[in-house]
Amino acid sequence: MPEQPYEPEGAIAGTGMGGAMDLGASEATTLERGPGAPSGGGPAGRPRSLGSDAWRDLRRNPVFLLSALVILFLVFISLWPSAIAPGSPLSCDLAKSQDGPGPGAPFGYDGQGCNVYTRTVYGARTSVTVGVLATLGVGVLGSVLGGLAGYFGGWPDALLSRTTDIFFAIPVVLGGLVLLSVVTSNTVWPVIGFMVLLGWPQISRIARGSVIGARQHDYVQAARALGASDSRILLRHIAPNAVAPVIVVATIALGTYISLEATLSYLGVGLKPPSVSWGIDISAASPYVRNAPHALLWPSGALAVTVLAFIMLGDAVRDALDPKLR
Repeated sequence: MPEQPYEPEGAIAGTGMGGAMDLGASEATTLERGPGAPSGGGPAGRPRSLGSDAWRDLRRNPVFLLSALVILFLVFISLWPSAIAPGSPLSCDLAKSQDGPGPGAPFGYDGQGCNVYTRTVYGARTSVTVGVLATLGVGVLGSVLGGLAGYFGGWPDALLSRTTDIFFAIPVVLGGLVLLSVVTSNTVWPVIGFMVLLGWPQISRIARGSVIGARQHDYVQAARALGASDSRILLRHIAPNAVAPVIVVATIALGTYISLEATLSYLGVGLKPPSVSWGIDISAASPYVRNAPHALLWPSGALAVTVLAFIMLGDAVRDALDPKLR
């Protein structure tokens, strides 16, 4: 059988009438795909990225949708608590101490005669503020230190590894009792600073491992061979491909920081009255839980739902960003 000549510029297609016609390379490709087939993996012929695939999976995940709705509601009442809660959380009437639900107070009153519903709504502002700011601080500090150590290696990497081991050996609650007991400020900043101080090693270790794995890829070696600077390689090539595990861990940790703030406030070393916090309300309602269980039930329930929402959100994001789970 004679060898067919190679056609570099075009292709031959049958006309259906026994003849043939010359096609350009792009026209032959279109004919092979079909008239309506897309030319890429995404809309309008654009290839899909990991982010677009993850977002498509998240929109179809009921766990993500439910947790996102709860978190959006928490953000709303944190910004505008007066929209759904009447009065001030510091306005109390001892004549109504431990009273049950009534008009204007669907959750009843606590031991000081304060409206439990109003204090529960306003307590979300403190919890969300502490959780978000602590997560941002931990994420930025841990990512920078871990990313630099993982990329450059050597003695900075060894020093960071030994430093994180020291911080991991410190019990979080015990460390909070020791460090915050000497702080006299009644703002959220000492609590946030403590969480950042003891929380960055976890994110740092995750970021370090991600960067070490990403720097071995061929595209990083090619960028280095072409003379790209270390800062360009880190920011343009490694960081976008190493940030997914950090996002997942930080999202789950946000719920942990909210729970930690409530724990420290419950123990009396976190926020203190007259600040409004779920931990403070739970601590104040504990002595008379038999006479007024509603004063303990509602802030505890709000805290549990909030922490669970962020953990569920982190799990959904992890499943969407992990290619092995597809």
